[in-house]
Amino acid sequence: MLHADSARNRLIGIGLMSGAFVLFTILDGTAKWLVTNAMPVFMVVWLRFVLHALFATALLVPVKGKALFRTSHLKWHVARAAMFMVMTGMNFWALQYLQLTVTASIFFTVPIITALVAARMLHEKLDAGRWIAILAGFAGVLVIVHPWGAGFHPAMILAMGNAVLYAAYNLTTRHLAAYDPPETIQYLPAVGAAIGLTPLALASWEWPDSPLEWTLACLIGLMGGGGHYLVALAHRYAPATVIAPFLYQQIVYMALFGYLVFGDVPRPSLWIGAAVVIASGLYLFARERSRIA
Repeated sequence: MLHADSARNRLIGIGLMSGAFVLFTILDGTAKWLVTNAMPVFMVVWLRFVLHALFATALLVPVKGKALFRTSHLKWHVARAAMFMVMTGMNFWALQYLQLTVTASIFFTVPIITALVAARMLHEKLDAGRWIAILAGFAGVLVIVHPWGAGFHPAMILAMGNAVLYAAYNLTTRHLAAYDPPETIQYLPAVGAAIGLTPLALASWEWPDSPLEWTLACLIGLMGGGGHYLVALAHRYAPATVIAPFLYQQIVYMALFGYLVFGDVPRPSLWIGAAVVIASGLYLFARERSRIA
């Protein structure tokens, strides 16, 4: 059930969302280490969803029972599971070659892409201010990706594809929110992705060589399941327009994790591009909040 909109509950929602982004940072950083040093990408992606599904099953089935599986829009959940598989695979594959801050900065285009796609598919009107924010955001992406320079890597295209798919995923969430409870919306795609990836995981299976690899492989699923649970919980305490802008704090966590674990130091142009993308996203969030108010 939703909690009353109050200053205290908004702070709780912001805190929960902040905790989710810490977990997502650990997820991405751990996946980067695994795909770079220990395991095939398909295996890591599969383990991420299997552990996520098991975590969510243990957490939600005792509370929701059969209602967790009940939906009249199964085809949408199947489509979301397919998107979940592809975009996570693209993200993990890109992490083999890119710094965490690069993939995070490109991912910050999701609100910008969502606004553009919503205008096209849902016929939501974009005024001059929103168009300027969208164009500025993509200019920031060009600064980050730097396609004309030596710093460009083809994996950046995968990171952009992940952002586009995630924007589409968000729009399907918005559609399903009118029909299914948030627990079902979060749970079914994870289960579907775990099932769908099983043949690919078995075909590329390599037994982990050490307890550390097993521990990290289990960790990514728990971080994914826990992070998505905190996101769903945060939306019970605070409106989306309040908590969504706090997505951008993740760049700090990513930079810290990347430096401490991988020794990565982001180039100055990345910070400039990320600042432009973040400013564009915050403007779009602010306009959305004023429209709803």
